[in-house]
Amino acid sequence: MTTDQSTAATVPGALMAAEVAEQPAVFDRILSEGLGDVQTVAARIRETAPRFVMVAARGTSDHAALYFKYLVEIVLGLPCGLASPSTTTAYGAEPDLRDVLWVAVSQSGGSPDLLESTRAAGRAGALTLAVTNKPESPLAAAAELHLDVRAGAERAVAATKTYTATLLTLWLLVDEWSARRKIDGAALVAAAEEAVHVAGVTEVAGHYRFVDKLVLTGRGYAYPTAREAALKLMETSYLAAHAFSGADLLHGPLAMVDSDRPVLALVPHGVAGRAMRPVLDRLRDRGADLTVVGDAESAGQKPAIVLPRVAEELSPLIEIIPMQRLAHAMALARHENPDAPRGLSKVTRTT
Repeated sequence: MTTDQSTAATVPGALMAAEVAEQPAVFDRILSEGLGDVQTVAARIRETAPRFVMVAARGTSDHAALYFKYLVEIVLGLPCGLASPSTTTAYGAEPDLRDVLWVAVSQSGGSPDLLESTRAAGRAGALTLAVTNKPESPLAAAAELHLDVRAGAERAVAATKTYTATLLTLWLLVDEWSARRKIDGAALVAAAEEAVHVAGVTEVAGHYRFVDKLVLTGRGYAYPTAREAALKLMETSYLAAHAFSGADLLHGPLAMVDSDRPVLALVPHGVAGRAMRPVLDRLRDRGADLTVVGDAESAGQKPAIVLPRVAEELSPLIEIIPMQRLAHAMALARHENPDAPRGLSKVTRTT
């Protein structure tokens, strides 16, 4: 271990901060090294022409799976469902998965339920794909196809760079599968670099330092970001963070919102941002302590975290970065160590 690595391992939050800052370089590595593998996998998928996609994941990877679901349904026009691995592992169900693409998303590739459900999916006729950060993992070996997200070793318990690396890898897969090839790699890396340093995060962390409950909301592509940001805040700061789709928030949970329960709203430019306007109006009508995270046009108020504008379907790769920084800053402000959340480990094994 180098002197810098040893120091990072003993300074609270240093590991997570370093891995958050590394994300632009991870994007660049995926774009320079990973496209060939993506093309190979996409060609195999096109050859089998699946009529339905199922995605299996847990924790942070579950939010990446939800992002992938939006991409598959919007860009490819295919139905996509989030699988429940326990239907196979606990209940012994044997669904007919012919003409199905089964995608298992796991940073570690070591969760027993994802491993067994992927094997079962293959036996049931599905084309199986594992998306992991460990090509040598059991899950990667169990699936017919594999994509390495190339995030590199992640030492902090709270996943940061593995999450965005997974998002980018899944986006590239859909982009290649659809034959659009729309990526502007340099612009995406530049936006990620800007997000690593964007202003406002420290101020928002100070504003919310003493809260014990928080609501996060977003629509469309931003909804997975709201869920992932809530998880990061729960993991690192131990507060009750609840994530809702903006549409679902208006169907009941809005009743719990008042000036004592702050709301973080993810409002990207585009369709999801426009869909959030009536939600923001209702929140303001209720006197909510509201922070908007989005581009300059979407934010339109203070407090706000203003982000660089990218294509809406790529915005989750950028908007989560300041949310990771917020979780880190709030944990430190509350005298917690975001590198080592209590009771958690890097690999969670569920059956």
